[in-house]
Amino acid sequence: MKVLGIDLAGSERRNSGVAYLEDGKLTCFVLHKDEEILELSKGFSHIFIDAPLSLPKGRANLQERGPHFRACDLMLRERGIKFFPVSLGPMRLLTERGIRLKTVMEGWGKVVYEVFPGAFYDVMGVGRKDKKAILELYRRLGFNLEDREYTKDEIDAIACLLTGIMFLEGRAELLEGEDGAIIIPKAI
Repeated sequence: MKVLGIDLAGSERRNSGVAYLEDGKLTCFVLHKDEEILELSKGFSHIFIDAPLSLPKGRANLQERGPHFRACDLMLRERGIKFFPVSLGPMRLLTERGIRLKTVMEGWGKVVYEVFPGAFYDVMGVGRKDKKAILELYRRLGFNLEDREYTKDEIDAIACLLTGIMFLEGRAELLEGEDGAIIIPKAI
């Protein structure tokens, strides 16, 4: 089983981080274009994406008014995890892009899940913007990181990958409602 973590940007002009393990070695970098992301995804069976991958029940699209929250969003809120609703300004582009890429990937037989690095950091007890603490957490979890500067997109892609691995190992939970689902690590 090959697992890919993607920290998706709302636009092809911005960095999207990707991360995966190959022969036990962590690889991460940034991509921009949908075609690049889709081409890379062909080599993976399970893909964990940081982007909303569904719309709230009762909402046909993001152009018309409608509900702002999905059931899984409300479950995050109940756990005290802060997030942006899918209908908020820049989140609209990210949601549309995420749903579009998920549709293509699932058409190829890939298993695609929504994850959220912010929830990963919250559950793991590190500050969402504390790059040093996050990288130290990754090292404690057994990752040999290269001696280089990592972008926030790459760091978040690693969180997506780790959430996916934890889920497949039974150490993360699926917050699921009738209008979507998101995976977060179980409290440690």
